[in-house]
Amino acid sequence: MRVGVGLPSTVPGSPGSAIVDWARRAEALGLASLGVLDRIVYDVTERISLVTMVVIGPIRSTALLAKQAGSVDAISGGRLSLGVSIGARADDYEATEWPTTGRGRRLSEQLATFRAQWEEEAIGPSPVRPGGPTLLVGGSSGEAFARMARHGDGYVHGGGPPRAFAAAVAKALAAWTDLERPGRPELWGQGYFALGGDAATEAGAAYLRDYYAFTGPFADRIAAGNLTSAGALREFVRGYEEAGCDHLVLLPTVAGVEQVDRLAEVLA
Repeated sequence: MRVGVGLPSTVPGSPGSAIVDWARRAEALGLASLGVLDRIVYDVTERISLVTMVVIGPIRSTALLAKQAGSVDAISGGRLSLGVSIGARADDYEATEWPTTGRGRRLSEQLATFRAQWEEEAIGPSPVRPGGPTLLVGGSSGEAFARMARHGDGYVHGGGPPRAFAAAVAKALAAWTDLERPGRPELWGQGYFALGGDAATEAGAAYLRDYYAFTGPFADRIAAGNLTSAGALREFVRGYEEAGCDHLVLLPTVAGVEQVDRLAEVLA
């Protein structure tokens, strides 16, 4: 299993320069990928993989998103994995003036269109890899798993303990088999972390409660799952590996670039 780190793109107090510092530090320390929560990753590295965890597809122009993804993939030399899903927040749709009704159907149409545009090179730049960037599809409904199996290269899980990931993987593999696709999908997972003692623990919990406030009391459960010790983080990584995860992205809940060093030390 490969392990990557998220960028602090949604953590309060993260300046643009911190994004660049995180990216370069993560690559220098040998982490496998950089993940972002609905942001475009800029080309500041040479080797490390880039992934969106995830882009909310239905609130965006299909053609524009295909071009943006193709451009990042081209600039990075074919290192982008485009993770997409319908998203969980109604306010994202309200702000962009898209209805939430029919968003699953719209995402399915987008995924099919991405492939056609990249394969036919209808939108520049030309893809680095035949067929364009790797497509990862998220979601937890039966429709989401079917969508992934029909249009995607892999499945990206929304987070939670290893047992939740394992249950989702079973559904993803079943959907893949039902459509008689060869091989198996790439399996991506994610988790949250904050290393550095009580101050980091408290700051990370406050961030998660705020970020997931729309879920009501469930936000406290998400905050409780923040990985704040070396032991908890190692156990989490081991659990995901045993559940069949190919690539795990650990997302920070505090912004200091020293988090990358602490993570790499624990993983070592």
